[in-house]
Amino acid sequence: MPPESVIGVDVGGTKIRAGTIARDGAVGRSLEVETPANGAEPFFHALFDVVAELLADGPAAIGIGIPMNIDRRTGIGLSAANLPLVSLDVGSRVRGRFDLPVGLENDGNATALAEWRCGAARGASDVVALALGTGVGGGLVLDGQLFRGWAEIGHLVVEADGPRCQGNCHGHGHLETLVSGEAASRAAEELWGDGADAHRLVHAAEDGDERARDALARIGHFLGLAIGSLWNVFSPDVVVVGGGFGAGAWPFLEPSALDAARREALRPADEGLRVVVAELGDDAGLVGAGLVGFEALDGVR
Repeated sequence: MPPESVIGVDVGGTKIRAGTIARDGAVGRSLEVETPANGAEPFFHALFDVVAELLADGPAAIGIGIPMNIDRRTGIGLSAANLPLVSLDVGSRVRGRFDLPVGLENDGNATALAEWRCGAARGASDVVALALGTGVGGGLVLDGQLFRGWAEIGHLVVEADGPRCQGNCHGHGHLETLVSGEAASRAAEELWGDGADAHRLVHAAEDGDERARDALARIGHFLGLAIGSLWNVFSPDVVVVGGGFGAGAWPFLEPSALDAARREALRPADEGLRVVVAELGDDAGLVGAGLVGFEALDGVR
């Protein structure tokens, strides 16, 4: 790694991934652990352990992307839809433990930052980024600036009075419950019973299973409804679709997603909208967290 690097920590619904990140987004040594699902203190223990493991690399700061909506006045993480985390001052806890500058950002915003600076949206002024994993994260770049609000795109309603959202969310018909990896796992269980998951669904589609392809096409349809609606609000230069499930399933999501997006988007976006798969793959959240760490180091915000 270059002399100056930071630790990026990408907190997901199922795993915490950490690594050393250079200013250009290059990923050095990395590791991952399961995300504890039994409360705040086990979560902090896991977070501290992965950071401590990377301290020998001489990081100058720490950046964290976390699936929580963040109060921008206080830095408090308010709640997480897919983890039992509520009202956490993550930044202060990590600064107190390691005595380094710490940046904290919503994980979807961090992913958008990474794809904009280092990935598929380089050079764009307006970007919508979607990360389809355990849930659905999202972030926005508007007029060349990362939008620092909640940007909880995964909780857009795409089916009126549809199924109850997953995790701790009490809404209905949200993008997250219809388009995430968890949604794909539920579709797999409907086809093959308990224990089937999103990986099996995608592999079956790759092997030509028409039922699997139909299930993924339905997921892509809901994704496209959201993309068309978001395009009508923000008119971005590009929409980037990533996340572990989003990137892996994209060949089977893309046709129905584009059909639905073009149906919903106003002219001329119905013909000209641009939707691409993320370039950074599973590294997007990690790289974005590292960039947030550099912001903290440089006193950007």
